[in-house]
Amino acid sequence: MQFGNIRTPQGWRLGEIHWDKGRISRIRGESVDPDTNDHPRVLPGFIDLHVHGGGGADVMEGGEALAILARTHVRFGTTRLLATTMTAPDTHIRQTLREVAAYMEAPVLQAAQVLGVHLEGPYINPGKLGAQPAYARVGMTEELDELCALAPIRLITLAPELSGHLALIQYLSERGVRVQLGHTLGSYEEGVEALANGASGFAHLFNAMTGLHHRKPGMVGAALAHAQYAEVIPDLLHVHPGAIRTALRCIPNLYAVTDSTAAAGMHDGDYRLGEHTVTKCLGGVRLADGTLAGSTLTMDQALRNLVSLGLSLAEASDRLSRYPADFLGISDIGRLQEGASADLVVLDPQLQIKAVVVEGRTIQGDT
Repeated sequence: MQFGNIRTPQGWRLGEIHWDKGRISRIRGESVDPDTNDHPRVLPGFIDLHVHGGGGADVMEGGEALAILARTHVRFGTTRLLATTMTAPDTHIRQTLREVAAYMEAPVLQAAQVLGVHLEGPYINPGKLGAQPAYARVGMTEELDELCALAPIRLITLAPELSGHLALIQYLSERGVRVQLGHTLGSYEEGVEALANGASGFAHLFNAMTGLHHRKPGMVGAALAHAQYAEVIPDLLHVHPGAIRTALRCIPNLYAVTDSTAAAGMHDGDYRLGEHTVTKCLGGVRLADGTLAGSTLTMDQALRNLVSLGLSLAEASDRLSRYPADFLGISDIGRLQEGASADLVVLDPQLQIKAVVVEGRTIQGDT
């Protein structure tokens, strides 16, 4: 049981939330404005759909690295995540998928739950790699079938302009795999066509895609004009606050991701990102040439950053929990209601974490 200002789909309630066998069994309380008291703020657990690493561990390392990053991110309120791959040789990707599947069969406790895989590449434009290693290539349906058989791939980031990718988008979307557009040199028109063929969103909006110009709207323009969903990295380094505000006005279900690397939750220094070495310094992570390479962002800081931009706590919460759950089509996470998974983040009035609960298990703090 947890007492506090509870963020439910019907609004804030000051009262108690109870759970049994990992599910919310009862919520009792009266309507309240949480700004009128100092009781804890109780939010749905954060859902991060773009996680490369944390705690010094990288997804592409497989094995114990998955447990380390899951234990790291839960400390910052993430209760569910997608293990996100890097562009790599085919054999390395396949081995990583096997490792993720094995981990999901026997996950560690006291950790965020891994929902599946976000395959970021290798089906991206070699001219827009960002921090991705140079193994980009065109995707084929037969190969995707084989990869999906190795692990539950829930989300794929690809470049729609590559030959055959429109058909691939349609093929994947018909099979329930979400496709988002990213690491792309595609035009506005190609972005709109990809959405019409089943693409669902955009990877790290503004980053690693063609920008907005008034005569060439680019992939950013396609997102701002047509998207219902897109992910954004609100570390206030990858995207200017003004650009985030623009996206918030244009994309109804814009949601936050960390795009975190092994450097998340760690001190400054060198870390792995796929086959790259990246350096954490001055709050960012970069390749040797200065290219931004993922982030050190955690979801609790993403929440505070969104609130600092003027969002209410309720709206910021939706963009860290409900919208990513809705994007994946999962209805029993990302919201505090009877029957949903008992995934909670408990914050003090300054939005610092007091406790995290995953499927009814207290991970941190007292509840």
